Amino acid sequence: MPLQFNTVKLFAGSGTLELAEKISKSYGKPLGDKTLSKFSDGEIQPHYNESVRGSDVFLIQSTNQPTDNLFELLLMIDAAKRASAHYITVVVPYFGFARQDRKDKPRVAIGAKLMANLITAAGAHRIMTMDLHAAQIQGFFDIPVDHLDGSIIFVPYIKSLKLPNLTIASPDMGGSYRARTFAKFFNAEVIICDKRRKRANEIESMSIIGDVTGQDVVLIDDICDTAGTLSKAAALIMENGANSVRAVCTHAVLSGKAYETIENSVLTEMIVTDTIQLNPEKTIQCSKIKVLSTADLFANAIKNINEHSSISDLFQVD
Repeated sequence: MPLQFNTVKLFAGSGTLELAEKISKSYGKPLGDKTLSKFSDGEIQPHYNESVRGSDVFLIQSTNQPTDNLFELLLMIDAAKRASAHYITVVVPYFGFARQDRKDKPRVAIGAKLMANLITAAGAHRIMTMDLHAAQIQGFFDIPVDHLDGSIIFVPYIKSLKLPNLTIASPDMGGSYRARTFAKFFNAEVIICDKRRKRANEIESMSIIGDVTGQDVVLIDDICDTAGTLSKAAALIMENGANSVRAVCTHAVLSGKAYETIENSVLTEMIVTDTIQLNPEKTIQCSKIKVLSTADLFANAIKNINEHSSISDLFQVD
């Protein structure tokens, strides 16, 4: 008996509207009609202006700050569940609170686990996300997780640069596995920048493990927040004799003076994706930021989920 495919409906959260529109265009189906009402005190209420009964609903929203983005997503899930959607998949290009994935000191929350609990309790049947800060966050969910790999987007671009002496670098010890995985695509060496933090977003000291003399270095990271770590790592790499240094970062949080920090750094280029909507004015002013779109990858993944096909087939890099 052939597989039966339910009607697919795509809806966008207000914080990820630009990327959602690209995903819908790539998928070949317009976004569903939804409105977001606000009470005088700021309380939000999403409303579907069309039936979702019996449909496979995909809700697209990154959970970057402000926290309204997360809460809007939770309310969208609840509304779809109460409207009798057949299957609810949340598409979370950037999974916020992922840096709080463990108790690294006493009396702190494990924010990533709480986010997983909230999304599941709201009624989601599945989550699709990209380049989690820690892969083990997948285990926080009791629903299926489709963890997309951003390397399928970055690797072809890096190859197109034809860097003569490519070396892959991690800006910290925690990202060494990510850097080594990336380096396999190029058969390149890996160097590590060992940093010591005073506190969140503030670095005390940094040193390099490995030789970068005469190399064209590409720093690999998942999140760029203030850009302090990447700019300091890039400066240290250049001081140690590298020819050039670029940075690849999936999620461009870019808070505070990050745009200015990147523009004033020794980085040749900062290559990011559109999982988080960038500030258009600041992006124009920062000549070093190159944005690669994730829309086609998410659209293909949505198609494969609906057709019960393999997601891992999407990660074949030529």
